[in-house]
Amino acid sequence: MTITMTRTGSELTIALDGRLDTLTAPDLEEQLEPALEGVEKLVFDFEKLAYISSAGLRVLLDAMQAMEEKGKLVVRNVAPQVMDVFQVTGFLEDLVIE
Repeated sequence: MTITMTRTGSELTIALDGRLDTLTAPDLEEQLEPALEGVEKLVFDFEKLAYISSAGLRVLLDAMQAMEEKGKLVVRNVAPQVMDVFQVTGFLEDLVIE
């Protein structure tokens, strides 16, 4: 998986390309924590995300909890197969999806 982080002021956009699973979730988690310093809006761009597993959902949940205190989290460009996972797991109720 490729992780691309772009910061503009207090907004951080994270674009993921590939699969967010047991093998790649630790990489995202490791990069995400220090990158959230001073972030008020976190945007995940899932346009090129082909798959998300429970390990990926855990990282997303951790990010949601971190942003509760700092600002907001938005998910963009969700592919149908990833949207299905969000729906089945109940994440649709808690996510802001654009």
